[in-house]
Amino acid sequence: MVEVLGLDGFNALSRERAEHLLRTCCSSRAWARKVSAGRPYGSVEELCLAADDALAALSESDVDEALAGHPRIGDRPADESSRLEQSGVASADERTLAALAEANRVYEERFGHVYLVCATGKGGNELLTILRDRLGNEPAEERRVVRSELGKINRIRLERLLREAERDDQ
Repeated sequence: MVEVLGLDGFNALSRERAEHLLRTCCSSRAWARKVSAGRPYGSVEELCLAADDALAALSESDVDEALAGHPRIGDRPADESSRLEQSGVASADERTLAALAEANRVYEERFGHVYLVCATGKGGNELLTILRDRLGNEPAEERRVVRSELGKINRIRLERLLREAERDDQ
């Protein structure tokens, strides 16, 4: 379960604890170090902007480390964040799940990494359509799309982590 601690609580954490929690949002150690080092943050939006900047500065190997922390779309995720984000796939029929599995295989062969998409609010058929569309991307374009999708996921996870702070600030 993701710990919800609010912005003040996050700012007060030890560096090690902050990095550990940040890695529940994004598996890149470099990203977690950079975001943690920017504390204290004055608002959740300031934190999210710093997270975006940290993502933009990642090397390709750091992005690969982040991707390794994400399950395939259509698999049964082990972590709560991915389970919540992929909840729209849970009701997909067997045919859609089989098509997602095959398209994931093709995607991974083409691009060398897991298909990453911000799945929040999307059903299995929509995610399959997006995946099939992205198979037509050139590798450099797909890496740009992956970074964009990773940024969306990071923001959702950070905001979930700090949800109490958002309520307290209103």
